[in-house]
Amino acid sequence: REARADNPPYKDGICRRVDSLGYYVFKYSDDYGRTWSEKRYPIPVREMEIDRNNPYGGKVRYFWNVGKPFVLEDSALVPLHKVGGLGYGFFTKSEGVLLKSPNILTEPNPEKIEWETLPDGDIGLRTPQGGGPISEEQSFAVLSDGSIYCVYRCIDGHPVCSYSRDGGHTWSPPEYQCYADGRRMKHPRAANFIWKCSNGKYLYWFHNHGGRFIREHSRPETNAYNDRNPAWLCAGIEKETPNGRVMVWSQPEIALYDPDPFIRMSYPDFIEDGSRYFLTETQKDVARVHEIPGEFLNKLWGQFDSNQVIQSGLILETTSDRALLPNLPEFVKRASGILDGRSEQTNAGVTLDLWVRMDKWDKGIPLLDNRTETGKGFALITTEDQSLELVMNDGRAESRWRSDPNCLPTGSTHHLGVVIDSGPDIVSFIVDGRFQDGGDFRQFGWGRFNPNLRDINGDKNLQILSSENQKVLSLRIYNRPLMTSEIISNYRATNGR
Repeated sequence: REARADNPPYKDGICRRVDSLGYYVFKYSDDYGRTWSEKRYPIPVREMEIDRNNPYGGKVRYFWNVGKPFVLEDSALVPLHKVGGLGYGFFTKSEGVLLKSPNILTEPNPEKIEWETLPDGDIGLRTPQGGGPISEEQSFAVLSDGSIYCVYRCIDGHPVCSYSRDGGHTWSPPEYQCYADGRRMKHPRAANFIWKCSNGKYLYWFHNHGGRFIREHSRPETNAYNDRNPAWLCAGIEKETPNGRVMVWSQPEIALYDPDPFIRMSYPDFIEDGSRYFLTETQKDVARVHEIPGEFLNKLWGQFDSNQVIQSGLILETTSDRALLPNLPEFVKRASGILDGRSEQTNAGVTLDLWVRMDKWDKGIPLLDNRTETGKGFALITTEDQSLELVMNDGRAESRWRSDPNCLPTGSTHHLGVVIDSGPDIVSFIVDGRFQDGGDFRQFGWGRFNPNLRDINGDKNLQILSSENQKVLSLRIYNRPLMTSEIISNYRATNGR
């Protein structure tokens, strides 16, 4: 069992992994899955350019599928990911199609089921013009006006999306998926799926890193498989336009993480059971089911409108230039009831929420500082590239992470949220309601800190910047990691102060 492939990386041009070629077939069950037909029924797939250009000239087809079928009016549509070759990164060229059956929902005889390959023409769903050769694992959702929305992975560092207004026959020119503020999302070569929920809103799973650092890598086709932890969610809503309904996406939230950053979570699904919500995923070994709190998702869906100051976890609120700082949570502590005195993670956190005005930028100026003479504590310090650096020190080790450069233009007032989350051990910055994702400056806008960092308690007297040209106008500190959505709610509640 073997297939023709590129040499290199496959010796003699032979690949012995053969799970992605042959015929696309189905079995059926008429007793809700208890028993299945003995016979497999092939689904005819129309030959396209990518097939004719494969090593067999289309006589053998390379393909696979991880997408879910869906129903549109009286038809069922099944995704398929066509493959043009095998080599570095396994699949070297790919694009998406749909297989449409107008009668599978009503025809009892499987021999009489009809199939049509979409879109029309000779090419499937690809990357935007100038993009790379990988366009795969298409995920679909039917919008309220009957349009089909599709999102999929590539190796360009961003997710790709497209719309069909005619049932899949034609598609809008593919484009990189963006947040509501117009910034491109970042995503590696990993499953990124969309789900339509019973409330008419949407969820989108992705990994929130990438950009040019993936597409400019010497081996983007293989490097782009890395870093599928944590998994992030965005909320989606529909917006009416002259061309039909379009998707609008929120800022991201961490949904799932594993303490081991090398663990890769992917191939998720979303389940609603009454008022309960579940995410499933697998990391290539164990398939897992996670219940997601309804409160978490409701805050995420509410991100577009929420405008209240968050009170839960608020331990300090001041407009002064100094404050007496309450005890901040431990991130790691000694486990109780275990004789060897091992440590345990608390999954706690701290959030800094402040309004600042910088009429002049000088590097090395602490906006906030509770450090002792030995450096224990935390500080938020201006840098040479007009970013802010968070310094955290527990007296044993120190961790640092910066916001994106030029995130606080001088001469205006800005809202800043700094979230320190000791569950995934991640620091993230949200400036003026926009999650800092690294842009073109770095692959990751969020950063990991030392998982053994115990706490950031230092001097009880917190120094707060107040000078003629640089001033912290107000400060809130929370004894928990706020959601991005909660930071944005605070921003809206006090914007225009």
